[in-house]
Amino acid sequence: MDQQYLSVIDEKAALLEDVANYLWDNPETAFTEYKSAAYLCDVLRKEGFTVQENLAGIQTAFSGTYGSGKPVIGILGEFDALSGLSQEAGCLEQKSIGGEAGHGCGHHLFAAGSLGAAIAVKKWLETTGSSGTVVFFGTPGEEGGSGKSFMARDGVFDGLDAAFTWHPGYANKLWTDRSLANYQVLYKFDGVPSHASNRPDVGRSALDAVELMNVGVQFLREHMPNYCRVHYAITDAGGMSPNVVQAHAEVLYLIRGADNATVKELYQRVNDIAKGAALMTSTKESHVFIKACSNLVHNTVLRKVMHDKLTEIGVPELDDQELETAKRFSETALEGIAGVDANDPVWEEIWDYTENEVQGYSSTDVGDVSWVCPTAQILTATFARGTPPHTWQMVAQGKLPQAHKMTRYAAKVMAASAVEMISSPDLLAKAQEEFRSRVGAGYDAPIPKDVFPKAMGSFKK
Repeated sequence: MDQQYLSVIDEKAALLEDVANYLWDNPETAFTEYKSAAYLCDVLRKEGFTVQENLAGIQTAFSGTYGSGKPVIGILGEFDALSGLSQEAGCLEQKSIGGEAGHGCGHHLFAAGSLGAAIAVKKWLETTGSSGTVVFFGTPGEEGGSGKSFMARDGVFDGLDAAFTWHPGYANKLWTDRSLANYQVLYKFDGVPSHASNRPDVGRSALDAVELMNVGVQFLREHMPNYCRVHYAITDAGGMSPNVVQAHAEVLYLIRGADNATVKELYQRVNDIAKGAALMTSTKESHVFIKACSNLVHNTVLRKVMHDKLTEIGVPELDDQELETAKRFSETALEGIAGVDANDPVWEEIWDYTENEVQGYSSTDVGDVSWVCPTAQILTATFARGTPPHTWQMVAQGKLPQAHKMTRYAAKVMAASAVEMISSPDLLAKAQEEFRSRVGAGYDAPIPKDVFPKAMGSFKK
């Protein structure tokens, strides 16, 4: 198939770099990405897309649409940052530049690459006059917010025939891991304050309840299914005065399992432990369901298409300076990290195609989209080999030429995959047939209807 339309991604290289760099310079965490969303919407309008904002009632969720008729192909774009990861660009040592947040998962590149893909599909539709629609989705709050899960629950993706996405990383490969579904829940305990020494008999410690809950969950870990994980953070320890019995305390839990049903069952067991902790301390327990996301449903038809495009387009060659920069990061900032190799600092190969699905331990709200329509995802080597996500080292590499070059590679692969599906009705039908066989009765949103997105730090509101 003629891929001349992909040249628009190189023609728009400066624009895509500007997009990524703007998002990097203005890192915003889950559901507070106001500058980023406004900027991306403005770019979409200038590029000829019809923009719809406030999707699913989320101020920072939006879409940009071009074309008409079927099939409708979605391109997913994330753009939120992580708290506590402020870092100077290109710096080989940890050095904050002032703010608290930073793009430690490469979502600034994620948005730029997906935007580039949507622009290229638009170019193909314009040139060929083919029936079909491309929709760029700005999906906020992936980190700790599961923005796509709220959007899926409210039907945002229902009209899609297929969806493509990617993620920055340190290898060029299909995403074949099975992700973990999860629930995030805030547990609150209320007791009775008192003088901790003079009248301890009057006090009922909420902090005691939190600590007993954590102990109970610790014992639960021995009796969970293998692919379950339970994490916690004490978000309110009850104050700074040890001579006052803590009357209120809170702990935030992230409960993971191989699928939604497993997580739901584990959640009930954690709830029972919380109730037990309240009984043991004569305190009152309540909890707030924050968010959830589903496990990924893979689609081998779409995955094969994406792998073919990875190979056809080919990994961009890095120049000597780009390789030397990656080597310096490997020798210094990444020293001692498993998987880092200063003698071979960049993964320039493409992983072999496989239909095997290995159980992974991460979670992604792409999972909820994959329950609504056939979905596939790739990674490209935007960072030095072995760079761990959610670290200052990843933030530091986020503006390097390698990051931008490999972002354009991802854009081309997604665009070519989307065009292949628009041009091949029989292939799309096979993808949808596989999708239906995998989802069975269909999507059952894990987030209750009365739960709404909450920005980080606003769980008490």
